[in-house]
Amino acid sequence: MKVLIFGATGMVGQGVLRACLQAPDVELAVTIGRAATGMKDAKLREIVHADLADYADIESQLTGFDACFFTLGVTSSGMKQDDYERITYGFTLAAGETLSRLNPGMTFVYVSGSGTDSSEKGRMMWARVKGRTENALLRLPLRALMFRPGFIEPMDGIESKTPSYRFFYKVLGPLLPLLRRMFPNQIVSTRDMGQAMLNAVRRGRGSGVLEARDIRRLAE
Repeated sequence: MKVLIFGATGMVGQGVLRACLQAPDVELAVTIGRAATGMKDAKLREIVHADLADYADIESQLTGFDACFFTLGVTSSGMKQDDYERITYGFTLAAGETLSRLNPGMTFVYVSGSGTDSSEKGRMMWARVKGRTENALLRLPLRALMFRPGFIEPMDGIESKTPSYRFFYKVLGPLLPLLRRMFPNQIVSTRDMGQAMLNAVRRGRGSGVLEARDIRRLAE
């Protein structure tokens, strides 16, 4: 299979890219972002693209793909709603609409979040915006899957780019094996995320929303 990965420098994106490069049935993994990952692999090709709201200049490089793994995202903490919407909704739909036209029926996996508000009417700004984004993707001619992980455990040396998250993981790190046993349906790892995304393509799962327990099952 040939896959596109958005946000490959982030924590989840690193896990997905790692899984793709290790998978025998992935022949090409193409990353798209404002910066390269710095990784080297025979199956890896990187597209550095500054404007994540417009792909007109690189459309010729975005055809012939089986799947897109969209892991790009930001925390809403301290952000104004317009700025958060521009990134969360705007960037995601720009990619989704372009790829649905160039690769109709492809599998599009969007990393959303636990607590996302599908009604788009709740009190939490980030949840409304995520819900609006999910709903818009589900209307496109794609096999769209919304991944809603809760707590994500970094594995294989992967770290978050957000300083506060790195501190949190450092403090909580020794407890993660215990917490994973206590709450098996609420915690997923970066390894789970990568395997589940690949299995979604392999098994031809239809569109819909997957919570943490569904992601773990799909990763098996």
